[in-house]
Amino acid sequence: MSLEPIGPGTAVELYLEDRKSELSKASQYGHKSRLGHFRRWCDEQDIDDMNTLSGRDLHRYRLWRRNEGDLAPITEKTQMDTLRVFIRWCTSIDAVPEDLHAKVVSPSLSDDEETRDVMLDGEVAERILDYLATYEYASVRHVCLLLMWRALLRRGAVRALDIGDYDPEERSLEVKHRPDTGSPIKNQRRGERYIALKDETCAVIDDWLGQQRPDVEDEQGREPLLATSQGRLHPTTVQSYVYSVTTPCTYTGHCPHGKVIQKCDAATVRTAASKCPSSISPHAVRRGAITHWLSSDVPEPVVSARGNVSMDVLEKHYDRRTEREKMEQRRKYLDDT
Repeated sequence: MSLEPIGPGTAVELYLEDRKSELSKASQYGHKSRLGHFRRWCDEQDIDDMNTLSGRDLHRYRLWRRNEGDLAPITEKTQMDTLRVFIRWCTSIDAVPEDLHAKVVSPSLSDDEETRDVMLDGEVAERILDYLATYEYASVRHVCLLLMWRALLRRGAVRALDIGDYDPEERSLEVKHRPDTGSPIKNQRRGERYIALKDETCAVIDDWLGQQRPDVEDEQGREPLLATSQGRLHPTTVQSYVYSVTTPCTYTGHCPHGKVIQKCDAATVRTAASKCPSSISPHAVRRGAITHWLSSDVPEPVVSARGNVSMDVLEKHYDRRTEREKMEQRRKYLDDT
């Protein structure tokens, strides 16, 4: 096989450009971020030609990335899986030996390691929502968490909603995939759906729209349901909202980690809330919400459809009920038979 010289940085840029049409915005960002570490390592090792890469180099990179990033096994697997895909693609442009991708070693994970157990507890969620209803009623943070918890919306779906997607008379939301105007959603067209809302949820949305929402459009001339004075929420803004409202000091007034709240960056700087060991991500809110619905005897197909998640994925990645809890739920239906 005749190889053609190419630098790691150039190869990564060509790869990202080639995959742009088939990857979602979030996936593009993930690949760019993960391969950015590989580019940095190549710079540190003075590797300026992909042709020279060997299996031993890839092993050294794996160890460097694991130690440098203090990675959990599942994070290391994600990093190395992306690298393997990239190296395989490099074969197609004669940048690396044909079998080099097979030498990218990715850790094997147990079922427990493949799924994360961090989630928002149902009682804690209601306590946070009570706090928001009392002190930040119908604010953007209140509506954001309310929709993520009650409507099982992903971060991307929350920010993708327009005012016109909310029907106060039908008490419903329509989730739409609109990549051409800057608001794609997970699963694209397959992620589109209608979501029924409770009266109390609609009341909060109505008050948000009538009293607090800034009168703004986004760059595409659309009217986002959730907005700041700058327009449609950025995904990282949604993430910062979730991290900040789930810090215990926010809704309890106390720190379980012994910090002085007034001197803690995680408590006083909203963009630093993720540093709190007890704050959680939007995905953990979604996992907790799905588990809460399942534990409340909502049938799995209903939760699957509302949350736009397959039954297999629901069981493997979201349902955190114990086997005993599932048994006790089944008992309710079987005792009288």
